[in-house]
Parts: sequence; structure tokens; C-alpha cells
Amino acid sequence: MQTVPDYLNPDIPADVKRVEIPIVEATNASLAGYGMLVEDRHAEVEIVRWPAQGWRPVDPDTGDEGGTTEGIFVSEWKGDILYGRNAAVDGHYILGYGTEPTQASEEHARDPASLLLWHANYHPDGGQLFFPEVNKPFLAPLAKPGDDISPEDFVCFYFRGDAGLYIHPNVWHEGIFAISGEHRFFDKQGAVHARVSVDFPREFGCLLEVGLTDLPAAT
Repeated sequence: MQTVPDYLNPDIPADVKRVEIPIVEATNASLAGYGMLVEDRHAEVEIVRWPAQGWRPVDPDTGDEGGTTEGIFVSEWKGDILYGRNAAVDGHYILGYGTEPTQASEEHARDPASLLLWHANYHPDGGQLFFPEVNKPFLAPLAKPGDDISPEDFVCFYFRGDAGLYIHPNVWHEGIFAISGEHRFFDKQGAVHARVSVDFPREFGCLLEVGLTDLPAAT
């Protein structure tokens, strides 16, 4: 039986390999196929019609009436651990690490030099919008739709912070990432909140790595 990931205790094995993913500055051109930049936190979110179970179609005026849910998404580094809290769906997660997970500590205030990502997911029921509450840079690792995903399919998008991110349905992501400290976002997404997951250590024996010293603002 499939089990739900333990988001606050992912139990990652020691010394799994790292797969470095490229960093790309987010523009509407570079985000094509993933989503788009948004200037308005109240931009429309796509809702996907409930799929038909057989050859009879779902009536065209039904199946997409669940609407959206919204709240504040907080991405916060505590030492070597990046936490996420999503009030829209009452979620609390470890999003990533700044060092080997088995050695990670919350007992310091140093800025992380890298980000190690252990998990990603997509929402088949609708899109998702993140809009920053303050103008400062943030990150979003994304991959285009398809269940036959591999670590090498992911790209880490760098946002300067003067616009938000809208992600299309079925696009792989894992929240939104502060580069250091805390970053808060308005979040709006499909209320059904169906979630399909990939666990990189268990499926691929790896963590995705983003070098935080190589970001556009630092070059």
C-alpha cells in the first residue's frame, strides 16, 4: 500500500549522491511550459475538470466547481533545515537541507551555501500561485508534466522578487524556497489538493542540489 511521505521526518539515508540541477533566471520565456510570472496576487488559477471514469463524459457544467483555497506560505531556514508551512492546506514540511540531512542542525544562524531537495510533487486538480509579500529573491525548482520523471528533468528558477509565480496543473514543484532567512508568500491553489509525489532518495538514490553561491545576484 502506498504511504504518505513523512514530511517532517523524511529519514534520508546518509551519503546519497547529489544531482546538481541548473539555475535559470525566471522570465515568461524561460517559464514556458511550467507557468508564468504574475503581477497580481489575485490572478486566476486553473481548475482541472474531474476526469471521466469511462466512455461517458463529465457534464461540461460540472466537475470543476471545487474552487480554490488560499493562505500564507512560509519558507524559513532554521540552521541547515528549510521548513515550509502552507496555511492554505494546513501543511508543514521539511522542504530541503543546507548540508547532509543526517548532519543537519538548527543550532546556528549561518546562511546556507547549497540547497538539497528530497521530494517534489504536482497537483492534477489545478494550478498554484505564489506571490511574495516582500520584494526579495526566491527559488522554485520545477519540472514539466509526466510521471516518468528523472532528477535531471528539474530546473531551479531564480526570481528577483518583483513578481510572483503561477504554476500550471501537473507541473512538478515543491513549494517555494527562501534563499536565506524567512520568506512569506500569498498562496492560492485548487481546493481538492490532489498530490502526486516523487521521493528522490528512495526512487533514485539521490538528492537534488542547488548551489546558492552561484545565483544571478551573486555573480
